[in-house]
Amino acid sequence: MDVDTGVDDALALLLAVSRPDVELVAVTCCAGNVPVRLAAANTLAVLELAGAGAVEVAAGSEAPLVEPLRTATSHGPNGLGYAELPSAHASLSPRYAPDLIVEEVRGRPGELTLVATGPLTNVAVALQREPALPQLLSRLAVMGGSFEHPGNRTPAAEFNVWVDPEAASAVFSAFSSAARRPLVAGLNVTELTELRPEHVARLGTGVLADFVAAAVGVKFEFNGGFAHMHDPLALAMVLDETLGTTRSGTVDVELEGSLTRAMTVVDWHGLWGRMPNADVAIAIDADRFLDELVDGLAALGRSVAAAPPATAAWTGETTLL
Repeated sequence: MDVDTGVDDALALLLAVSRPDVELVAVTCCAGNVPVRLAAANTLAVLELAGAGAVEVAAGSEAPLVEPLRTATSHGPNGLGYAELPSAHASLSPRYAPDLIVEEVRGRPGELTLVATGPLTNVAVALQREPALPQLLSRLAVMGGSFEHPGNRTPAAEFNVWVDPEAASAVFSAFSSAARRPLVAGLNVTELTELRPEHVARLGTGVLADFVAAAVGVKFEFNGGFAHMHDPLALAMVLDETLGTTRSGTVDVELEGSLTRAMTVVDWHGLWGRMPNADVAIAIDADRFLDELVDGLAALGRSVAAAPPATAAWTGETTLL
């Protein structure tokens, strides 16, 4: 997973750890919701909370490819809403995040799925280092863009793409050659996922339930009683495409327009004369997704409560869960 750990990235990480069918090989961090070092610290702390402190975490890009970094304003003072976690015992990997991505896919060609829930800077830099990345990955999943739907940072642009539109453009272009088209979950579907207080109440009690409640509390205030589960949806859909419907199209990113910069544009009909480069999510079963998310987090919370205190942490060797 490649993350810029704010509130919904944190829940996506917890969802990944909760899934018995997921081997979380590593987590790479980029700047987006928060600066990259804070994203990495948040990631380490969330993984330790989930009993997954042995997962390697690496920091990557500190700024977008072209523009200065512009962080989010809706994830609370430190990116995790109103939640406060102790600093993790584990240390950051010495590997640079794009290098980690390249090294892991070279070592396991065709086996690894990369789920990117922040700006695509790390993925773009990894592509510069290894142009064959689209062929080496099993699949790329992206939370980003907005398709025939308004943006959430400008009327045209979704936040992740708005932070680094050059990176998003480069990634979509390069992955036109992928063996399997990337899955792209944009605001048109992620804004259908409204986690509400009644969902949080189903998590029960315990440290993980308390963390989730405190983290999403800032979103409840910001949105008027709910939190969009943007990032968990991208992960859930790439693991189980029966959660929704996708449509193949050619996605590109507007880089010039003063009003439309960072807008994701999709050609459904081949009018550009270019091959489709994405499977764009166009519909989802939001109720089923939210039920499965809540059930997974509740099960993880029970597991964490029953487990002895964790002492293992990443110490320099890649650990596979």
